[in-house]
Amino acid sequence: MSNRHIPILKVLLLGDMCVGKTSLMRRYVNKTFTSVYKNTVGADLGTKRLVINESLVNLQIWDTAGQEICGKLGTIFYRGADCCFLVFDVTSRKSFQNLSKWWEDFFSMAGIKNRDKFPLGVVGNKIDLENEREVSKREAQQWCKSFSVPYFECSAKDGSDVELAFESLAEKAVAIQDEKWVEPVTYFNESFVIVDAPPEKRRKKCDCN
Repeated sequence: MSNRHIPILKVLLLGDMCVGKTSLMRRYVNKTFTSVYKNTVGADLGTKRLVINESLVNLQIWDTAGQEICGKLGTIFYRGADCCFLVFDVTSRKSFQNLSKWWEDFFSMAGIKNRDKFPLGVVGNKIDLENEREVSKREAQQWCKSFSVPYFECSAKDGSDVELAFESLAEKAVAIQDEKWVEPVTYFNESFVIVDAPPEKRRKKCDCN
């Protein structure tokens, strides 16, 4: 079966720099992990095919840069999303505190009218670094409860609950579809999106697990 006949879900990963968005995507898509990555500038993309309710679905996972995305560029990234993860690092309180900003940025630029029904989840990454934790599971759960969104604690390094997070949200996204699937977007190939960071902006090492 060709890709054009398989439904596509656009999945966004949003959050501060170095919370491990790229690592989560690569762990889920390729089952790999490395502590050395280039900074994501603009957006990177991964795809994963899975079966939901006995039907094939292509997940198109957009790993967005951790810096603030504004104006038309933000609209391009966010529009057409079928589900979204807000990602923070459990060893970084600042990344947790910024969840509210990412929440508001996404909904304001994505043009989603009914926030309550949109499949959005929160991922607390790097739980393998338990001794360095700055945000407790209970505190994160309380934040998510106040926004009525599911919370997942994951480790891109050892793979803990990464599949559970992606596939749980994908199932919710499929459940609310009204059979209006779109063709894959190709904004990541356009000249205004840079996938590879220039050498001077590459981080030599980042434990983005």
